[in-house]
Amino acid sequence: MSELKKSLGTLDVIALAFGAMVGWGWVVLAGGWILSAGTWGAMLAFFIGGLAVILIGVTYAELAASMPITGGEHTYTHRALGVNVSFICSWSILFGYFSVVAFEAVALPTVVEYFIPNYNQGYLWTIAGWDVYATWVGVGMLGSVIVTWLNIRGMEVSAWFQKTAVLGILFVGTLLFIGAVLYNPDTSTAIQSPAFIGGVGGMMAVIVMVPFMFVGFDVIPQAAEEIDLTRPNIGKFLIISIVVAVMWYVGIAWSVGTTLPLVQAESSTLATADAMTNAWQGKWAGILLVIGGVLGILSSWNAFLIGGSRLLYAMSKARMLPAFLGKLHPKYKTPSNAILLIGGLATLAPLFGRKMLVWIVDAGGFGIVIAYTCVAISFLVLRYREPDMVRPFKIPAGKLVGMVTIVLSVGLLMLYMPGMPSALTAVEWWIFFGWTMLGIVLYGYARVKYPGISESIMAEELRELKIVNQLWLKDNSTKK
Repeated sequence: MSELKKSLGTLDVIALAFGAMVGWGWVVLAGGWILSAGTWGAMLAFFIGGLAVILIGVTYAELAASMPITGGEHTYTHRALGVNVSFICSWSILFGYFSVVAFEAVALPTVVEYFIPNYNQGYLWTIAGWDVYATWVGVGMLGSVIVTWLNIRGMEVSAWFQKTAVLGILFVGTLLFIGAVLYNPDTSTAIQSPAFIGGVGGMMAVIVMVPFMFVGFDVIPQAAEEIDLTRPNIGKFLIISIVVAVMWYVGIAWSVGTTLPLVQAESSTLATADAMTNAWQGKWAGILLVIGGVLGILSSWNAFLIGGSRLLYAMSKARMLPAFLGKLHPKYKTPSNAILLIGGLATLAPLFGRKMLVWIVDAGGFGIVIAYTCVAISFLVLRYREPDMVRPFKIPAGKLVGMVTIVLSVGLLMLYMPGMPSALTAVEWWIFFGWTMLGIVLYGYARVKYPGISESIMAEELRELKIVNQLWLKDNSTKK
């Protein structure tokens, strides 16, 4: 029996996933998309990448409805591929979650520069050509402490905050799109960015960012035990959240490309805010969009702290990680130690400066795609091995979908490899290998201290799940 509280309704689930996928990246990175691929090139890149993520999400939807247990990928891969692959998948997606939380801790002080120019005081050091200042670091650290505290207080507090932030994001995003539609045709024709830049290579440079931009729908499986919805609806709303996010990113790329001259995009630090200023011919509009961007930072930050901490909690309960990470707060019933670990590590991210933004996006994206590939393989294996498994949200032509999804996931993985236009840099590979080594050490420690325990705990969890599924099947048959 789960000790976590079921406190997430329909709007909470959509806000959690959408707020996770649509964070701050659309504000700070959109200019780079246009410079790399052009307006229509960026739109096409997000459309193609989005279709791949939708197919990946479809496999998640079926598995989440079948196994609504905290941990998501952690459970699916164990059932299909065993405990070792389960750890590899879980640790990889956890890197993606941590990278987003750290990204937001660096993004927040970057936003403050838009409101308070030259607020940087107290020079500390220079990293990758970027000067790090005490005031800049302090803003990021303070934000991290506040969001971590909100998460410890409980899911109800986090969910309320998430819905409020997402409403603000949708408002400013819609305003940007309307501004682009109404923009003076004569003027906009003169300043529009080219439709395509860099050909296929330019589009690949944008597609490689897609896994990082769309990671977030998988927060729903992580918090499955706290979702108060019917099982089929868990799968349905997971897919809906991805489709909405695809439409969002395509719309943002079009809006920025339509209203922002290429020369302005090259020098802009916040391209989307500058596009909003152009669209409505007023600085107020850019400031309003940045406020929406701040809400995006906080909503994404909040969602991934929820997802990451629940995954750490599940891995600790299965004795894949030290036991202290599986402790719940005595009052709020949240995995407080897991939240403190992720929040604490992210608090250090601002110390590495703004260059950390790019490193984290690329390296974290690689970990995310590894996990997606593992889940796609697990989906297909279970379709063959357990054809009669209870599937409250069953995908038509599941085996074909599984095969196509595996091919797409492997294709995304190849984009990060040496020799590709979008390959990881040396620094990004070192970040990824550092995370891998940390995982090997922690997993090795847990395996030595708790020999064979992970297998028995996970096997018992699956036995209980099969009983619950049979009861669900019987109950629904009776209702029909």
